[in-house]
Amino acid sequence: MKKVIALGDLHSGHRAGLTPPQWQYPIRGGTKQRNAWGKSQHETWGAYLDLIEKTKPPIDLLIVNGDLIDGRGQLSGSTELLTTDRVEQAQMAYEALKIWGARKVVISYGTPYHVAADGDDLERSIAESLGGEIHSHPFVEVEGVTFDIKHKVGSSSIPHGRGTPLAKEWLWNLLWAEREEQPKADIILRSHIHYFSYIGDTGWIAMSMPALQIAGTKYGGRQCSGTVDWGLVEFNVDAGEFEWKAHIKSLKANKQEAIKL
Repeated sequence: MKKVIALGDLHSGHRAGLTPPQWQYPIRGGTKQRNAWGKSQHETWGAYLDLIEKTKPPIDLLIVNGDLIDGRGQLSGSTELLTTDRVEQAQMAYEALKIWGARKVVISYGTPYHVAADGDDLERSIAESLGGEIHSHPFVEVEGVTFDIKHKVGSSSIPHGRGTPLAKEWLWNLLWAEREEQPKADIILRSHIHYFSYIGDTGWIAMSMPALQIAGTKYGGRQCSGTVDWGLVEFNVDAGEFEWKAHIKSLKANKQEAIKL
């Protein structure tokens, strides 16, 4: 049996992204806003370590599905970044991922805005540091089960429409496979939209994975609707069969409080 962990959307370098301790804001002694972000970063890092403990490494395959760093943050004037140095952001992501000690690491490229706005793919350096490999659209076969991995997928503005973009991804894979130009997938993994959803039938499943960035971005808070899920997905694969579990965390950092009079 092989254990596979799939995660994505770390957005390291953003104050709402996955942040190792040495880059976290202080939880006291600073401004009220910075201390609040420090508490959120501390909470999410603790939750991340708890997930590592719960999924019981060693891990045979770690799938990291894009947007490992946040980039330059041009649309918000870089006001949400811990650092604008993307090399340092890449170091944050590396420190977060190396903890898994995975035997194999496969990464998909994220969106250009975050990771390659000027054509320089920073995620490649993270893959090299982890001794893994990176592709635009990797396929990985584990114990006879094929994973179809790609970062971006369309979202839905209605709760009951979330399965439609995933069904489309499954159908496109089926058509490519009929032409013998893609492996026929058993598990289709997509990210980018920061919510967990899945659809499937006998022998296949397609899912959008939870993120490791909390819901506190200016763009998301001011322009988007819908829920945000924080966590990762665990697979256990054996002789052509697979079981899976989504580990979704409820975080104080994602909770909104009403203004009371």
